[in-house]
Parts: sequence; C-alpha cells; structure tokens
Amino acid sequence: MQYWKKLTNSEIKEKVNKALAQNVDYHERSILGIPASHLDENVFNMDPAYLNNAPFLKTMVDNPNHIGCHTMGESEPFFAGTQKLEKELIGIVAEDILLCGPEQYDGYVASGGTEANIQAIWIYRNLFKKEFNARYDEICLLCSEDSHYSMPKAGNILNLDLEYVTVTDDSREITPDSVLEAINSAKAKGKKYFIVVANMMTTMFGSVDCVETYTHALSDAGVEFRIHVDGAYGGFVYPFSTDNEEMTFRNPHISSVTLDAHKMVQAPFGTGIFIARKGLIDNVFTNEAQYVSGLDATLIGSRSGANAIAVWMILQTYGPHDWFEKIHILNYRTNWLCNQLKELKVDFYRHPSSNIVAIRARHIPKELVHKYGLVPDSHNHNPQWYKIVLMEHVHVDHLMPFVEELKLIV
Repeated sequence: MQYWKKLTNSEIKEKVNKALAQNVDYHERSILGIPASHLDENVFNMDPAYLNNAPFLKTMVDNPNHIGCHTMGESEPFFAGTQKLEKELIGIVAEDILLCGPEQYDGYVASGGTEANIQAIWIYRNLFKKEFNARYDEICLLCSEDSHYSMPKAGNILNLDLEYVTVTDDSREITPDSVLEAINSAKAKGKKYFIVVANMMTTMFGSVDCVETYTHALSDAGVEFRIHVDGAYGGFVYPFSTDNEEMTFRNPHISSVTLDAHKMVQAPFGTGIFIARKGLIDNVFTNEAQYVSGLDATLIGSRSGANAIAVWMILQTYGPHDWFEKIHILNYRTNWLCNQLKELKVDFYRHPSSNIVAIRARHIPKELVHKYGLVPDSHNHNPQWYKIVLMEHVHVDHLMPFVEELKLIV
C-alpha cells in the first residue's frame, strides 16, 4: 500500500494539527482578500481544550475551503496543509483501492455520488465535443435500468439523451443481447458517441454490471465510448469482497470511478469521491475562474476541507487490513440472512460480493416493512422488492427478530 497505513489516534491527531498549522490562521494574519473565515465564534465552541482532542471538529471550526482539484498541482495556498491530506486520501482510493498507477489520476472529494457521476459525464461530453467535434444530440448516455437516478439527472442537466439497458429480472444482469439492443436503438436515433456508466453495486440490489459485456458490444458496433464506474455504494465494498479487477484502473477501458464515503465508510454526508485518469478532468476547466489559484475543474467549486479530513481519518484509523476484515464480517452476516431466507423458501436476490439483500415484495407484509424500515424499489407504484442493507450497526441479533416474524408469516 502506497498511502494507506493504519495510524493511532495520536498519530492522526498530530497529522491533522500539523496540516491545520500550515493553513491560514485568521487570528494571526489579517486576511483581507478571501470571502472565508473560521466558524462564527459566537455560535461555535472555540475552546482549545475541547477541540484539541477532536481533530475533525477542529477542522470544521477552522473551516478550510478545498476549492479546486489538488492532484493537479497549484491550488489555493491558504489551505495547503489540509489540501495535502485530501490529496493523500485521493491516493489511497486511486492507488491502493482502485489500483491506478502512481500519480496517474486526478480526483477530489465531492458533495456526493450524484455530483461525482455528473462530473464524469460532463467530462466525457466535453471530450467528445473537443476531440470529435460531436454535437450533443450525437452523444448518448448508456446505463442499465437499475442505475442510480443521478443518470437521468445528468442527462437533463447536460442536455444528453439516455438509453437504458434492460436487466434480467432474477439476476439483475445486463446481457449481450440487451446491450446490443440499446446500442442499436441509440444508433437509429443518430447517436455516435457513448458515455457508459457501469454499476459497481447498484443502490437497490447491490448488483454489478459486467464491463466486458459493454466493451465487446460497443467495440463490435464501431462507436466511440468512454466508461465511468458508479461505485457510490460498492466502491468501499466490492474491491475487498472479490478478486475481480475488472472495475479497477487495471482495466484499460475504465476512465473514472465514483465512490461515496458517507455510505459504508460512515463519514459525514457530503463526502463523495471522484477519481479519473490523469488529464481527463482538463476537459472541464473553468477558465473564467481567474481569481482561483490553479483554476477550477470541479462541478461544485468551494467545498468543505473538514469532510475530506473526516474520510482520511476513518480510513487511516482502520488501515487496509482492518477494513478488509470489516467487509468480510458484513458479508458473513449477509450470508447468514441469505441462508435463513433459503430455508424459508423466500425469493431474494443477492450478488455474491454484496451486503445488500433484495427480497421479493410478495413475501413481506406491510407491517414488517414499516417495523424494520425496509426500502422498496418504488414508492410510487406497487413495489416488487424490499431491500435490507447489512451495515455496521446491523448485527445478526438485529436480524433474528425479523427472521422469526417472517417464519410465522411464511
């Protein structure tokens, strides 16, 4: 591991304090030119005795702005210390988890998976326009029907048409025939360039798309394409529960990946992560941002440095081996639940490397749905599935009452 090490609490605190010491100090310097400051002292506790043992809270109070993409060189100098820790975090994700080559990537901590997905699609839309003189109506956004709703949102914002690939009902898989059908449908509408979003564990089912199914069909169709992986849910699960490297940067077809730290990593909300191969993010430089040092190539602009520090702290607290162990404990609990459902002859779907179990809705009465907070695949129509997510707080002891009540009903 290049960046990912297990650190003690004191080591984490020391590194964060050192980083904050390299940031601007509004008490020590008269900073006149930037519209930023630490949090309001009349509202937020500034007591050093309170904050010195709480590095995340201390970073929140200091309020660093991480505008820009710090893997690209020059950034705002006022917050250089904590920006270095964000860059280290991006290194952990890109090199140690997603197996990218050293310094062969750019990335930043976004507001969430939705922003990170839109960032990727924005990049490839501009790339096709720049390199192939493509019109927007010649570019197609291609993804499975189980993909996150950020895809149609991206299409709407970026003025791109979307083509869905159907999935099998039981296995939630894209197939060569369904991908080919979607490509041919798009080509019949004049589409020549394809932005593909492959799922590394979908939000509802935890299902995983076969990237090779996409690449074979698109190559045979003779069209230009780029592939983005939506690992908003699975990015911190799937690489640890499988040896399959198809969705990492070892696969030359993968250009970018989204992860969400505020899901499995249990970081504060607003901690999506976007990673792309080096040079791709150049396609979305905002040249008009002349007052920003290093310019800006992110969708969000100003962002919370504290959120980046929170994710860095969590991953460094675990280290790679403890994180691997955590994911496998969750998969053990998921296996236990699946075995119980099999014994009850309850129909469900679960990807072998996932900690999400989707149960056919016909088996689950409404009272159990409400009692245990199960999530449907649709709130607007008759749901076909309800899902259970095996998170850190969901122990077998929490699952047993649900299984016992289900036994009585079945």
